[in-house]
Parts: sequence; C-alpha cells; structure tokens
Amino acid sequence: MRKITLFAIIFLIGMVALSQNLIGYNEKEILKYMKENQNQMTLDNVKNDKFYYLKYSNNSDTQTLLFFFNPDSVCHGVRLICEMSVKAEKVKEFNSIYRKVDETRWIDSKNDNEYLIEMLDEKWSCIVNIKPKK
Repeated sequence: MRKITLFAIIFLIGMVALSQNLIGYNEKEILKYMKENQNQMTLDNVKNDKFYYLKYSNNSDTQTLLFFFNPDSVCHGVRLICEMSVKAEKVKEFNSIYRKVDETRWIDSKNDNEYLIEMLDEKWSCIVNIKPKK
C-alpha cells in the first residue's frame, strides 16, 4: 500500500510540473529545465519545416508536451496533450494554481504578464494550450 501511495504522489507531482508555464524561456533553458525536473519525459527528435518546437513524451505515451519557439529560439507557446483519464486531475490542479476564468480557461500571472491556459476536449485526448493573453 505504501508503494502505491508513493507512486501516486510522485505521479501527481510530475503532473503539476508538466503544466509549468515556460513561455519566455529559450531553448537551452527549457532543455535544462526538462532534464533537471522532468526525467520521466523523453525528448523526441522531430523535424518540421513550418514550426520550430521541442517535443517531449512520457514513458507510457499518455502525455505529450510541446514547446513552440520564435525564430530567436524563445518559447512563445506551450501545448500539453494528454489522455482524457487525467483531465479531472488537471482541472483540479489548474484551479489551485491559476486564476479561474471559466470551466476551461485560467489565467497565469508571471513577470507582469498574463498567460491564458485553455483546455480543449478532443475525441481521445485533452489539449491544454498556454499562450500570452492578448
């Protein structure tokens, strides 16, 4: 029973960290942050001629984390794609750390800037987008 409880705590801590707003960080800072704080996530090598981004997946492929960059290698958007099974936990987490706008949107205030966190339901997954509030 102790092992299950410990696993659940570690899992939930990892879930909280996955929604970390890293907008404004450069590529090297994100690589360092993920290596030090998200060792359960693996960097996937992807090539795309239209978008410049980093892609991370967890070991069970239930979550994918994307960091989108501008031409100066500064993150301008974050997207978390996760299975629907973790949606309720994500909503609870967002309600506790961000200012709630409505059932699917929150505001994060950081460094005198505001960021919109928006959750969208797809058929098989839940998508969380983090971007500067306009």
